[in-house]
Parts: sequence; C-alpha cells; structure tokens
Amino acid sequence: MNADGRTRLDQTSEWTALAKHREEWADTRLRDLFDADPARGTGYTLRVGDLHIDYSKHLVTDETLRLLRELAAATDVFGLRDAMFRGEKINVTEDRAVLHTALRAPRDAVIEVDGENAVPAVHAVLDRMAGFAERVRSGEWTGHTGKRIRNVVNIGIGGSDL
Repeated sequence: MNADGRTRLDQTSEWTALAKHREEWADTRLRDLFDADPARGTGYTLRVGDLHIDYSKHLVTDETLRLLRELAAATDVFGLRDAMFRGEKINVTEDRAVLHTALRAPRDAVIEVDGENAVPAVHAVLDRMAGFAERVRSGEWTGHTGKRIRNVVNIGIGGSDL
C-alpha cells in the first residue's frame, strides 16, 4: 500500500500483465516492427498543437497501449491528474499539493492550494530564478575566485528546489 492507502502501482494485476507483455517482446527488434508494419512511422505518431510525439521507435504495440490504458484506469491516473489541477494535496509523503501546473501557469491564473492562489508565489520564485540566471550569464555574479561562472551543476529533487 502507498502512504495514501492506494495499492502500489507495481502490485496491481495490470502492472503484472504489462510486465508479462514486456517479457514477451524482450527479443523484438524495432526493425522487425517496421518490417511487419511499414506505416508504423505514422501510426505511432501524433501531434497536439505544436507538440509532435513519435513513439514508433519504441517497443510499443497496440497491445502495449491497451495495457497502459488499463493500468492508468486501475490506478486512477485521470482522477489524480484532476486533483493536481485543483491544487489538492496528492503528494502524501510531504502532505502537500504538487505545483507542476503552477510552474507553467500564466501570471493571471488561479490555482488554489489551502485556500490561497499559489501562482503569484510561484511566479515570484520564477522571477528570482530568472534574475539570478541573468546575473550569472552577464558576469555580474561571479564565483568564489571572482571569475565568471561558466558551468552550473544543480543537485536537487525537482520542485522541492522551489
């Protein structure tokens, strides 16, 4: 069980079916899939707005997609997605909302978390980050030797850097 009482993804029958499917296709080569279906390049490609997705060059079949849809349904991916967009606390480990949507939201958007709009606070952090990046790029902010910073290594855990 997960911390929120839901069954762990890898403990569902849908996951087991997907893992079995993967084993059955383990020795398959992409070349064989393209030989069997010359239209694969267009059949496993889609466009959403400016986003072009081509998954024809992955070991994916219609059966793989069916199994993935079943896994998504069994684990309530769409319900959790909707809860994320509503600003609900779906990160049960840290008992907080995830703010992935607020990071990409326009300044005038409203994403309520605990009764407050999280977007202004997120944009304040994004503005500070942009200012810092500009100072590093321009050479205004230097390293401990006084020289321009040329390389940056960021070790963090995603959104928790915010």
